[in-house]
Amino acid sequence: MKQWKSAWAGVCVNGRSLSISLAVATVCLLTFQVEIGSQTASVTQAKDPGVRGGPAGAGDPLPGLVGYQGDYFNVGKEDFEEAEEVDEGMGPRMNLDSCVGCHSQPATGGTSPAVNPQVAFASGGSDSVPPFLSLNGPVREARFVRNQDGSADGGVHALFTITGRDGADGCSLEQPDFAAQMAARNVVFRIPTPTFGAGLIELIPDWAILANRNGAASEKSALGIRGRANFAVAGRTLSGQTNTNGNDGTIARFGWKAQNKSLLLFAGEAYNVEMGISNDLFQTERDENEGCRSADTPNSITDTDVTTAVDAMSSIEKFAFFMRFLAPPTPSPDTPGGAPSIAAGATLFQSVGCVHCHTPSFTTSRSRIAALSNQPVNLFSDLLVHDMGVGLADGVSQGGANGREFRTAPLWGLGQRIFFLHDGRASDLVSAIKAHASLFSEANGAAANYLRLTEPQKQNLLNFLRSL
Repeated sequence: MKQWKSAWAGVCVNGRSLSISLAVATVCLLTFQVEIGSQTASVTQAKDPGVRGGPAGAGDPLPGLVGYQGDYFNVGKEDFEEAEEVDEGMGPRMNLDSCVGCHSQPATGGTSPAVNPQVAFASGGSDSVPPFLSLNGPVREARFVRNQDGSADGGVHALFTITGRDGADGCSLEQPDFAAQMAARNVVFRIPTPTFGAGLIELIPDWAILANRNGAASEKSALGIRGRANFAVAGRTLSGQTNTNGNDGTIARFGWKAQNKSLLLFAGEAYNVEMGISNDLFQTERDENEGCRSADTPNSITDTDVTTAVDAMSSIEKFAFFMRFLAPPTPSPDTPGGAPSIAAGATLFQSVGCVHCHTPSFTTSRSRIAALSNQPVNLFSDLLVHDMGVGLADGVSQGGANGREFRTAPLWGLGQRIFFLHDGRASDLVSAIKAHASLFSEANGAAANYLRLTEPQKQNLLNFLRSL
């Protein structure tokens, strides 16, 4: 029926371009409506079952932590959930005041919640709510694509300032003119990535990622799928590889463009960029206005005046341990749609080609931490960056990933996410799948295969995705 619909739509469009009479166009439209009406009576359209209810299925520590490892997890979680203050170094510019504000769905460590805390946070000072935020929309950071002179920007432009907040007397800062930048089509957005199971992802060996990239070559080629690790040719080489992201020639794997190598780097960057707190990894302020500094720089560092390791750890080390010891999400065996539907959907996930980017599983390397050593990682991602076409392009390059390339998003935990794609533009799976298809996208073949499925088959596939 969809093929018939597309064909008639093409006739109508071509009819307009050839100045076919209004009468003929009307007949075309009426015929289309009659056909659709006759089909909808007997075929139920597949739809996203929605956010899976029940327990969160995430947010707990890895099973098998021993000794003091649980303490490291708990201390890290406590810091992850703490709201920062101006006198602790928050700002002068920031997107929010805590890690958990961005990472709370369906539990601490997750992704954007149903109610955006940035809207309430804006009222704590003199800032206004940027036009791209809404109470029921996703948490977002904003990046500008170009500088005023037309050169590449790509950096995060913080949404809020400390001006007007407690402890910021004498600080006068203005928000960026987001409305003007939006009018110039110069703003792109990112939403928070979930951190469940991140310690397992960190320990997937590079050779396994590269071997998986080289596997199923003929099937991937037929679908137009390529993918590559976030390497980039720079002025030097290490072990035959070059890169601009991890500084050591290895594969980066965290972030929307796989731009960060490790959880410690991920934590340090977020603390500095999202909350404005300088730290051991990023020791200078992003805005050095002297009238807006209320804490020493760097704001948060390893405490060398205490004797216990947990007390000495800097905040970013605590964040990293929390994420490293955070268990992966637990899928549901029968919700939504029942076990047979989910099993059928899993088979379709493979046959339509989704599996060639969303690799179901890897295994970690050996680790001194038994809970992370030789463990399955059922993440549904190849951790490579792929050309997602002009439809999803954001024009921002990071490391070796260009403006159209994004890391394959891990799908574990998908069943309890509210917003999808890098900028949160989609809030249902059908829209997210369709958005994968556009000019130059490596996902065009798999997306087309999905659209060719019958409606019951599509429903099984959607049920499988929401079971994860």
